Amino acid sequence: MSSIESALNEIRVFHPSEEFVKQANVSGMDAYLALCKEAEDDYQGFWGRLANENIAWKKPFTKVLDESNAPFFKWFEDGELNVSYNCLDRHLATQPKKTAIIFEADNGAVTNISYHELHARVCQFANGLKSRGIKMGDRVVVYMPMSIEAVVAMQACARIGAIHSVVFGGFSSKSLYERIHDAKACAVITSDAQMRGGKVIPLKPAVDEALTLGDCRSVHSVIVYQRAKCDTAWNAEHDIWWHDLIAGQSEVCDPQWVGAEHPLFILYTSGSTGAPKGVQHSSGGYLLMVKLSLQWVFDYKPTDVFWCTADVGWITGHSYVAYGPLAMGATQVIFEGVPTYPDAGRFWKMIQDHKVTTFYTAPTAIRSLIKLGEDLPDKYDLSSLRLLGSVGEPINPDAWMWYYNKIGQARCPIVDTWWQTETGANMIAPLPGAMPIKPGTCTLPLPGIKSGIVDEVGHDVLGQNGGFLVIKRPFPSQIRAIWGDPERYKKSYFPEEMNGYYLAGDSAHLDEDGYTWIMGRIDDVLNVSGHRLGTMEIESALAAHELVSEAAVVGRPHDIKGEAISAFVVLKGARPEDPAEIRKIAQILRDWVGKQIGPIAKPDEIRFGDNLPKTRSGKIMRRLLRTIAKGDEITQDVSTLENPAILEQLKNAVH
Repeated sequence: MSSIESALNEIRVFHPSEEFVKQANVSGMDAYLALCKEAEDDYQGFWGRLANENIAWKKPFTKVLDESNAPFFKWFEDGELNVSYNCLDRHLATQPKKTAIIFEADNGAVTNISYHELHARVCQFANGLKSRGIKMGDRVVVYMPMSIEAVVAMQACARIGAIHSVVFGGFSSKSLYERIHDAKACAVITSDAQMRGGKVIPLKPAVDEALTLGDCRSVHSVIVYQRAKCDTAWNAEHDIWWHDLIAGQSEVCDPQWVGAEHPLFILYTSGSTGAPKGVQHSSGGYLLMVKLSLQWVFDYKPTDVFWCTADVGWITGHSYVAYGPLAMGATQVIFEGVPTYPDAGRFWKMIQDHKVTTFYTAPTAIRSLIKLGEDLPDKYDLSSLRLLGSVGEPINPDAWMWYYNKIGQARCPIVDTWWQTETGANMIAPLPGAMPIKPGTCTLPLPGIKSGIVDEVGHDVLGQNGGFLVIKRPFPSQIRAIWGDPERYKKSYFPEEMNGYYLAGDSAHLDEDGYTWIMGRIDDVLNVSGHRLGTMEIESALAAHELVSEAAVVGRPHDIKGEAISAFVVLKGARPEDPAEIRKIAQILRDWVGKQIGPIAKPDEIRFGDNLPKTRSGKIMRRLLRTIAKGDEITQDVSTLENPAILEQLKNAVH
């Protein structure tokens, strides 16, 4: 394989302040390197020590790692624990009255719930689940709006040993059916509707339809939380209101102790083709790493108010809403609505009102908010913030700088975190009190995580050339299996040519300091006239221009060059109507990319849109953009898009 070329040159470096370093959980580079050395010298001893220190075990483990059936690794296998006990019961003796969740509804109403109250509600709902015959090992689909109840549902499943599978509330009935059917779920927990941007969006009708699309005979209960009190179709055979289920239930429910390898949840990831993949995570190893990353990456302090904006339908919402903060005993914010309602200052007002200290969001949200009001944050008091985080995709340097200067006021480190649904927790990310940070890089792997850059046959790529990002040793929070499909698991993540390494599916390169730079997905690497270019770098170059708010880049087949570069661009100002003006801007941007990266990276075509096709969580649907660039008909499911009308606009906008 010819190496993937990296041409993006970012030279700015930001060092943590002395004040931040002094108070950090991992203070200074020497402390980080000491942890890395401990892991290198005694890998199993390192993880065993941390598991004993961070998890309350009902039955201690005697063996740390079993590699005998690789890649089906087992961690702490003979130990027994309960994840809900670790998130709730552990705190009742020390801080029962501490606020666990600050919930802000779409309309601005705020509800605070203490650890004692949350524990009681989880126990009550867990007893309700048991009253429906739901037991250890059963699968339960959760299709809920962002709410305290969504967390209660997940924690209650964990408490009784049931395996939850959360489905994002924006997914269609077809997507929901596929997940119910694949998991053979016995119950669905949903809501009559969700509130977003002042609108009532029904949820239960999608459940009702999903149950008619195929074989869902395994489902015997549909539990419905009454959020909007809207008209709701009812099937008395299996439907039951949440409030009726918990009526009269005890607020005490003994936890079901399970083995460390007991599946905590299945979370489905969807591809452009084929059935969705049910990523299966364990109980012990997963819990350990979400908790460690709170301590190391987010530098958690008991006085923090932590806010991760992700929906619980995604892995970020599992790890940094439903489990990690509660395992730490943190106070966290959960938000029901959207960042633009009633205006684009909603996030900044919430940070001000709730005195948020740690704010963790996605680059797409950051770029959208820049477009809607670059100076809007100046109107709010953001002085409570001490740490910022980025998640979901690489953050382009210009958005990083705005985030750093406008939101963090040039004093808050930014932890740009690389990880995946399959890894369960942060893998490569700055430890903010230990290392300098550079805009656009996720920096160095966490202690105990051995990442590398290899070519197509698993050989290390030398120097600063790009290649495939891999993790070379098993780690506690990694995917255990694809539910019901062990062969697909091996083929997807541990292909034979990778020497037993975990293949992340991302391309990346290392700089002179050993920092990791994500260049895009492997399938987003462009092959232009024999040059392999990462799409992320071209996107970053486009987004760095003063006219551009956001950009996405994909490839399309080209007879001569192999692949042509198609760019989809959202301008900061209004999209011009005059074709001559649009052509002029397109040429300016082509020339700009040529100067930033080189002539080979100039987009062959640029399409301007009012926005980009995104899911309601803010993820850009690049597969749809590839379809548009090729001129093919869109056959994929577009029901999860926030803005499906944008597809027609982009189809007819070639320049």
